[in-house]
Amino acid sequence: MKKVSAGLTTLVLLLLCLAGCTSLAVHATSSLVPDLTRTFFEECDLELAKQSLPAELKLMEGLLKNAPRNKNLLTALCMGFTGYAMLFVEDEDPERASRIYLRARDYGISALGLKDLTYQAVQERLDGIGTGELEPLFWTAMSWHAWINLNLDQPAALAELSIAQICLDRIMAMDPDYFFGSPYLITGSMLAARPKLLGGDAARARDCFLRAMAASDGQFFLAPYYYAKYYAVRVQDKALFLDLIRKVEQGRPDRLREACLINTAVQQKIKALNKMADELFF
Repeated sequence: MKKVSAGLTTLVLLLLCLAGCTSLAVHATSSLVPDLTRTFFEECDLELAKQSLPAELKLMEGLLKNAPRNKNLLTALCMGFTGYAMLFVEDEDPERASRIYLRARDYGISALGLKDLTYQAVQERLDGIGTGELEPLFWTAMSWHAWINLNLDQPAALAELSIAQICLDRIMAMDPDYFFGSPYLITGSMLAARPKLLGGDAARARDCFLRAMAASDGQFFLAPYYYAKYYAVRVQDKALFLDLIRKVEQGRPDRLREACLINTAVQQKIKALNKMADELFF
């Protein structure tokens, strides 16, 4: 990860100095961004990732100032800020995580070319989205729902619930197994975390979590973690809760190399969740 980061930064500086053209630097480096973000999720050293990601995100924001419509940069920023909030911020500082999720969502909205966030405008845009835009749509929905789930007591979040939902519905129609079954995971978390009045449904949530786990053959640890955190706690199934925790603790993060960072972070998170068992079950 350090080598990729250093190489990208050096390339930018060299282009700026030798060519004297910022737009050339942006053009040359933006094509490397998708590989950079994928490499980031492959990193297994949690501390290295935590220390390096903010610098990478600020670098990309600097490049974006000179190419505000660059979809590669916008998508990478949406993905990067979502991952940073989810893995490193949400548990310790939910308010800060909320701000970062909104920042991520706004980058995703820009990547999709959305300017008007009314229900009708978003629906019309979604009708024209193809598989080539699934990545920015997925990370936009991921950050949007994460923000809503942290702010279910806020009218502003509830007001956007239906719009965020149609984004998720479009992803489910296109590829529910995308990113190791994460569309099922988002749906399950939403159904389990929310009261019936806001569309919560524990039975449907369970089905979604099982499908999410099947999509990666149980190797994507975020699925059992959310299954335990949201569903098992809601239905007060402590045996299931402890079984899911055991499976994650005994798993190998690098078995799914493309998500090694997420898996490693989840192994740390689930230890903290386990310590709360007596408080979570009555």
